[in-house]
Amino acid sequence: MKRFITSTALLFCVAGLGPVLAQTAPAPPASSVQRGAAPVTQFTLPNGLTVIVKPDRRAPTAVHMLWVRVGAMDEVDGTSGVAHALEHMMFKGTPTVKPGEFSRRVAALGGRENAFTSRDYTGYFQQIPSGRLEDVMKLEADRFAHNQWPDSEFTREIEVVKEERRLRTEDSPHALLHETLSATAFLASPYRRPVVGWMSDLDALTPADVRGFWQHWYVPGNAAVVVAGDVDPAQVRALAEKYYGPIPKRAVPVRKPREEPPQQGLRRIDFKAPAEQAYVSLAFKVPRLSGLDASPDNDDALALTVLAAVLDGYSGARLDRALTQGPDRVADSAGAGNGLTGRGPQMFTLDAVPAPGKTPAQVEQALREQVSRVAREGVSEAELQRVKTQWVAGEVYKLDSVMNQARELGSNWVLGLPLDAGERLIGRLRQVSAAQVQAVAAKYFGDDQLTVAVLRPQPLNPNRKPRTPPAGFRH
Repeated sequence: MKRFITSTALLFCVAGLGPVLAQTAPAPPASSVQRGAAPVTQFTLPNGLTVIVKPDRRAPTAVHMLWVRVGAMDEVDGTSGVAHALEHMMFKGTPTVKPGEFSRRVAALGGRENAFTSRDYTGYFQQIPSGRLEDVMKLEADRFAHNQWPDSEFTREIEVVKEERRLRTEDSPHALLHETLSATAFLASPYRRPVVGWMSDLDALTPADVRGFWQHWYVPGNAAVVVAGDVDPAQVRALAEKYYGPIPKRAVPVRKPREEPPQQGLRRIDFKAPAEQAYVSLAFKVPRLSGLDASPDNDDALALTVLAAVLDGYSGARLDRALTQGPDRVADSAGAGNGLTGRGPQMFTLDAVPAPGKTPAQVEQALREQVSRVAREGVSEAELQRVKTQWVAGEVYKLDSVMNQARELGSNWVLGLPLDAGERLIGRLRQVSAAQVQAVAAKYFGDDQLTVAVLRPQPLNPNRKPRTPPAGFRH
């Protein structure tokens, strides 16, 4: 159950910290920084759309991504799942592209494409031979500005979304438990709602809900195009101006604060579901990384990230040795992770599957004891250097992929971070001391920050047949 350090630049798990100030001059100047061996260029079109370009000439391929700073946290009660449903409907046509034609055209170009939705953002990508970049930019700009489909397409696709929820959440006891844990840990924060949506909301969702969400949030000033690979920045700029530039400028909607109130005591959930083994998950409220400047919360967020790696960042880390090995082991598996970044509040999690004959209470105690031990005794320099070395290696190897380079740049934009945030974050983590790790272990793991969820196994249905992904399943 290993979870390496959660990075600002890691895939899939990032979110914005606020709007980026858009430049509105007719010909805004570009800014460039050096990221590894390739310069990265960022500029803003007059309509507010951000464009980020990173050349990588090693292969004749390119990745084109559209990031929209809107996700499940921007929904309102009664329409949970609308951001994800809209992601599906973005493949259902425009006045000039028939439903399903987008994917067929990308495949005909020799490319691949998909999309993703999180609490904090929605993204769309294509990877194509670099000579076909113009084709996909034209397609993506068209559906961003002119998404259009008949109600009958929505009626069919919402059933695909519901089946996705059944397959990924309702058929997974752990996923259901974590969904319930988030709904219990968070009161005011929209993080309490699942990205895929509650089934009752999906049942009630209408085409008008989805169209309204698209009209409200899919505006140029709330989006960024990222292009990485065998491309020329001047060419990308010309194409962006040609295809994205004509989209009318509109104001980015104002987001109202929905701050989570301080937790006033331990919250505990007993969750019953058909399962073979019990499962325990502990979630502690912790500060998030809000930037790369030195501040108490930012420093603590980084130290908590290192603490998670000390506990569970490599084979034979502390949780593995203490809970899952030897004749007195209490768990079959154990893990730790720190949220680190997001537009909403973050949590540090500890979880484990009890070993045969061991109770969830014993596992909970063992997990908390490992954090308490760090608070009492600290961590060794050898442990600290090991996790830092693995962090740096992971960042370097990750950027060998053009897709990962584009994802890193897009995630940095969503967060409002500078283009070189990956390198600067590594520098900050290298400065985390053993004393800081010990201090956060003593500071954030009391009962008042804690929500505990325990899966109580129920008998399995012997007649249940495994589900298969539905037609149109995209993720």
